Amino acid sequence: MTKATKKPLLERMRDGEELSLSLQTAMIFELSVPAILAQLSSLIMQYIDASMVGRIGGNASASIGLISSSTWLFGGLSIAAATGFTVQIAKKIGAKDEKGARNLVREGLVCVLLFAAVLTAVGASISSKLPLWLHGGEELAKDASVYFLVFALSLPFVVLNYAAAGMLQCSGNMKVPGILEIIMCALDVIFNALLIFPARKLSVLGRTFTLPGADLGVTGAALGTALAQAVTVVLLLYFLLVRSKELHLRRGEKLRWVKKDIREAIRIGVPVAVEQTITCGAYIAFTRIVSPLGALALAANSFAITAESLCYMPGYGIGASATTIVGQCIGAKRSRLARRLGFMTTLVGILVMTVTGGLMFMFSPFMMSLLTPDKAIRTLGAHILRIEAFAEPMYGASIVAAGVFRGAGDTAVSSVLNFISMWTVRIPLAAILAPVYGLSGIWTAMCIELCVRGILFLVLLSIRSRKWNCEQEQGD
Repeated sequence: MTKATKKPLLERMRDGEELSLSLQTAMIFELSVPAILAQLSSLIMQYIDASMVGRIGGNASASIGLISSSTWLFGGLSIAAATGFTVQIAKKIGAKDEKGARNLVREGLVCVLLFAAVLTAVGASISSKLPLWLHGGEELAKDASVYFLVFALSLPFVVLNYAAAGMLQCSGNMKVPGILEIIMCALDVIFNALLIFPARKLSVLGRTFTLPGADLGVTGAALGTALAQAVTVVLLLYFLLVRSKELHLRRGEKLRWVKKDIREAIRIGVPVAVEQTITCGAYIAFTRIVSPLGALALAANSFAITAESLCYMPGYGIGASATTIVGQCIGAKRSRLARRLGFMTTLVGILVMTVTGGLMFMFSPFMMSLLTPDKAIRTLGAHILRIEAFAEPMYGASIVAAGVFRGAGDTAVSSVLNFISMWTVRIPLAAILAPVYGLSGIWTAMCIELCVRGILFLVLLSIRSRKWNCEQEQGD
């Protein structure tokens, strides 16, 4: 084996080497598989939370489902803050400007922490009123409020998690964030077991022992997740700032505030924030349409959303790899290769989510049985999951294409497309169908909207990617 063939494929791309179709495909899978595993571990953590809380009772599950769209909104804004810097880091590394990339790491971490402080203050201030704004009943309001307050106070860990993991991924290191996501999942199991339930006796191999428990219920679920994230963030920062080949801190290099970097972070991040606000605002409106249907519908809706994650989380993993690949290609002045790989990763996303959608259709009753012992919730949840299964291929197209756009720094297009599809298709159609068909009608509206969204993303990807021209572009 020659020295050249030992080099990582991303490095060979940055060096201007020609990559065959098989090598391009290998690069996509080399980066996608660890990212998919990271997303799946995150999904498992959601399953664990939902399953453990589901053992408490239907109202506990419904209280978390009530404010889940709001936690997504704050999480989405956290992603936006991180994206403004991670995309630039990918381009700097593609251009072999590692010193500039390291300075972006410093700028980015400081900026996202300041942003997290603002989000925490806002979240804590609205936590007591939020369940009532979402039309939740009195029986849900207390648990929902406390859960959201704990989530708001943990936002610095959430933001740093997205930022540090994204920076490592955009440097080409997908494995470490993936492994640490799995560790976070395991920690979440341990902390939840200790915090949600009361002390209880367990028998293992004929021996009985007492497992301690704080008996905090829904609050314990929020605290368990926050603690797992805090531990994981410490490890992520260690690998980013100490162990990363390209990005670890060097002596003599100090933080420099570069106005161009900040302006570019705002240019990239603001459309992502708008996109997340539009999407999560639509989810909140969606929740308000579901809420009048009662606790059964709220719980089934919440569990079904968690179960559906099994299908679309692989898409987000492939989308993360697309951001890295396209960003580094454009940084290396190889925009034609960026366009080709953008379409290839999108096709991979469609194929993977076609398979996962088929599996969800077949195994939806089993998936719901893992989340709740309530037969009525399981039956309704399995029914709406089978409706949603038909949307997964085009949902995959939109998820991965959005990752491609982020890598190119072309984030505004996702905001526009999400606004059009969510607010002109999903919400009006759900409002029309809900009174007649209940939760099934609402999820039918979601299925139709996701198909429309995927088609729009594919059309815009074909049009916009032709404009990714780099000066002095290397031949492909």
